Amino acid sequence: MKVCIYGAGAIGGYLGVKLASVGVDVCLIARGPHLAAIQKNGLTLREDGKETNIRIPCSKDPADFPPQDYVFVTVKAHAAPKIVDKVVPLLGPKTAVVPAVNGVPWWYFYKIGGQLEGRTIETVDPRGLQWNKIGPERVIGCVVYPAAEIPEPGVVQHVSLNRVPLGEPDGTRSDRVLELSQAMIAGGLKAPVRARIRDDIWVKLWGNMSFNPVSVLTGATLRQIGTDPGLRGLVREMMIEGQKIGEGLGVKFPVDIEKRINGAVEVGEHKTSTLHDFEAGKPIEIDALLGAVCELGRFVGVETPTMNLIWALTRQRAITAGCYSVEETKTSVP
Repeated sequence: MKVCIYGAGAIGGYLGVKLASVGVDVCLIARGPHLAAIQKNGLTLREDGKETNIRIPCSKDPADFPPQDYVFVTVKAHAAPKIVDKVVPLLGPKTAVVPAVNGVPWWYFYKIGGQLEGRTIETVDPRGLQWNKIGPERVIGCVVYPAAEIPEPGVVQHVSLNRVPLGEPDGTRSDRVLELSQAMIAGGLKAPVRARIRDDIWVKLWGNMSFNPVSVLTGATLRQIGTDPGLRGLVREMMIEGQKIGEGLGVKFPVDIEKRINGAVEVGEHKTSTLHDFEAGKPIEIDALLGAVCELGRFVGVETPTMNLIWALTRQRAITAGCYSVEETKTSVP
């Protein structure tokens, strides 16, 4: 099995080491000091007080590697449309693509049925670039729960969780998704094959679309947001709007809003990944996490006044801080 991890940062590096450790033929696409360190010393994973170092082929140019059986795309959501042409050389006739990206996935309306079948989502896939050049028929759905970070180039620190549910967009248990699941489980990951992967996507998205932008606006941790009456109420209103949209798309929510908020509070004094990126001056994924949900709301006729307001405020804060491209606002803002 040949697997390429396109974007071998914290999550991509974590997945790469877990797969390579059980004999999967892994290659990595990385850049900068992280790339140089991996090429020189291999990739090190720190987990549970132990270190695992593995030599894994790594390059900044995907053309250095042959077509793969699976390609994990583990870049930030806003970067994914920009790398489409670079991903193409890794694709053979039967290559599966696994977008391990936060937010609403660009392939969401593939094999969903109904009037929205085949619809593209402008906020995450402008002009349908990913849909047309990669092709939704290649996609295996994926939800990434692990938290990881890069304390120094060439090193990935696993922080928590190892659950990575997988699923075909049409819900079938295909050979390709079962084989990938088995390899990931062998590597120590929890990678169940789910018949309704969109439900799993929404459970995580529900928190990301509310807690993450509010954290950027306030600088608050999950516990602070969930225990402050005003902020908790704001998050609740966003989740109510989001649930109406999800249910309008046929999603079944396995938990209620209060339980979902309490689950975030239990994580503790933890900053969201979006707040970490904002504080580091990096572009934030606000369109994929929130803007796309607002776009889905228009598709199903659900009004999103609270989410629209928070999206606008967060986007402007990010623009002012240099963490959001003004050019992107010309295509993504309704």
